Amino acid sequence: MADQDQRLALRTGDALVVVDVQVDFLPGGSLAVPRGDEVVPVLNRWLAAAASRGLPVYATRDWHPPGHCSFRARGGPWPPHCVAGSAGAAFAPGLLLPGGADVVSKATDPDRDAYSGFQGTDLDARLRAAGARRLLVGGLATDYCVLETVRDARRLGYEVLLLADAVRAVEVRPGDGARALEEMRRAGARPAALADLSP
Repeated sequence: MADQDQRLALRTGDALVVVDVQVDFLPGGSLAVPRGDEVVPVLNRWLAAAASRGLPVYATRDWHPPGHCSFRARGGPWPPHCVAGSAGAAFAPGLLLPGGADVVSKATDPDRDAYSGFQGTDLDARLRAAGARRLLVGGLATDYCVLETVRDARRLGYEVLLLADAVRAVEVRPGDGARALEEMRRAGARPAALADLSP
């Protein structure tokens, strides 16, 4: 827990970015992230904090066409997952996204993959239109879509608070999650946890 003078105060210009918390990435899904379901209750508390302060919320999602290039049938690394309109592509049923959440669909081109919420989308334009300057980023998975979204956010000049208690890693190789966390810190993202939030 942070010292009192280091508590995190949410402010105008903040935006919450929830990355790919979709059924196929939860336990039992076609590309399950170990303990991926654990991010849902934590994110719900971040969502409540954002709502109480009137902050905008953006939810990215994989929205793949059938036969996407990332699928193994086309030589990609992954089993089919998050096919647009499928049950697996739906947001986690327990995730309490507000009615006004801005949904950002990515990796919609069958021949191009996209891990970052900014790649091939208008997320940057939407954030700038909303006056966002600091992004609170959590979701799935630490070592892929969260990492790439944070890297792009920093490259585009946003401050980033990485919601370290609301991410989980795929861990294709042991240690991938820890390496991703360190890479995001080196890129200038600041880790944050619910315990840091000012009341």
